Amino acid sequence: MNKQGNTYTLIYTSVMVIVVAFILAFAAIGLKPAQERNIAIDKMSQILNSVNIVSTPENAQELYGKCIDDSYVVDPEGKLVKGESFQLDLAAQLKLPEAQRTLPIFIYTDNDNAHKYIIPLSGSGLWGPIWGYISVNNDGNTVYGAYFAHQGETPGLGAEIEKPQFQKQFQGKHFFIDGVFTPITVEKAGQKPQNGADYVDAVSGGTITSKGVQTMLQTCVKPYAKFLESLNSNQI
Repeated sequence: MNKQGNTYTLIYTSVMVIVVAFILAFAAIGLKPAQERNIAIDKMSQILNSVNIVSTPENAQELYGKCIDDSYVVDPEGKLVKGESFQLDLAAQLKLPEAQRTLPIFIYTDNDNAHKYIIPLSGSGLWGPIWGYISVNNDGNTVYGAYFAHQGETPGLGAEIEKPQFQKQFQGKHFFIDGVFTPITVEKAGQKPQNGADYVDAVSGGTITSKGVQTMLQTCVKPYAKFLESLNSNQI
């Protein structure tokens, strides 16, 4: 075959494309278990962060197994029921009619044998997705800890939501005011919400991302309101 001809060039190119595609597909299949494991470990670390437990990629799985006692789903009536929660996609569930939702929740028990209930969060910032976890004491009202992350918010501005100084503001805040579910708001420094809700200071220069956190809290925690109310009733 004439190596200078068009036929040879076409065959050679086609073979190389097939070989490279095969190698990439083989690598993707081979790496998939490791990638999935890394994603799971990162998620475990984020859940632990929401109850103020710092972990590393090396010890996150072990700490998660020790500290997160159980996980459930919350049904439309606000009751805890057994079910797959770790792999459950909260964003997809929130798109369903309320009567069809099953919402994931994780349980941590502290050294005083008090339960903390961890709620996953999913929302949008200025440039892309934001997400996180917020933990609530067994009174169903008081925030124990919070963790937020983002995909592409601006460093030094919206990206500050992942910093401890922003997240720690949520500790001790409440979701119910005078018995009514009232989401925590994120306000510009020096301002207060008119509805009397608990609030934290927004990130300076990150208004849209800060409001994204506020919207995320309202959208994601409100479906758990019946469950949180039931916890509160048990404390009376």
